[in-house]
Amino acid sequence: MRLSVSPTRMELLRLKKRILLAQRGHRLLKDKQDELIKQFMPLVKEVIGLRKEVEEGLKKAFQSFVTAARMLMPPEFIEEALMWPGEKITLEVSFRYIVGVKVPEYEIKKEGDIHNYGLATTSSELDAALKAYSDLLPSLVKLASLEKTLELLAAEIERTRRRVNALEYIFIPNLEETIKYITMKLSEMERADLTRLMRIKEIVRAH
Repeated sequence: MRLSVSPTRMELLRLKKRILLAQRGHRLLKDKQDELIKQFMPLVKEVIGLRKEVEEGLKKAFQSFVTAARMLMPPEFIEEALMWPGEKITLEVSFRYIVGVKVPEYEIKKEGDIHNYGLATTSSELDAALKAYSDLLPSLVKLASLEKTLELLAAEIERTRRRVNALEYIFIPNLEETIKYITMKLSEMERADLTRLMRIKEIVRAH
């Protein structure tokens, strides 16, 4: 769609500068989009693998806990054993940049012992289940960090794609059409001026 501008030489120069900037911006955004996708795809594979590993670990830990809870230990013993947590966990958040996108990195720090209950009334299955849950926690935190990174990168890829498409299919074609229109109008005006000048010369010669 042609822009609504006056067909003047000044406007033509201005539009030519704008289209050069738009083309340069398009190249930069396209490069950014390609690099974002390049960073995104390996993360997808890593998240899929880590999620499968975490889900399998959680399943095994849950099975151990259910075995302890339903078959080997009275409910009141389990409740007593888990009443006071012996392990303190602190979550620290830092940030890094991937192709200009600020993404979080989570890290946990543990203090204490998860097995802070008496051994006389508890089973080895409960010990194993709690240890499995504790061992899985770093992977769970890493998975959360990677999935958040994927979410942020996907949003940035979509934003960049929309901007690239807007420049490629709307803004730059509109500028090109407008430049073509002004160039044609200026040529018509030059021919009209030349025709008038020749007409004036003929009139002057006739007198």
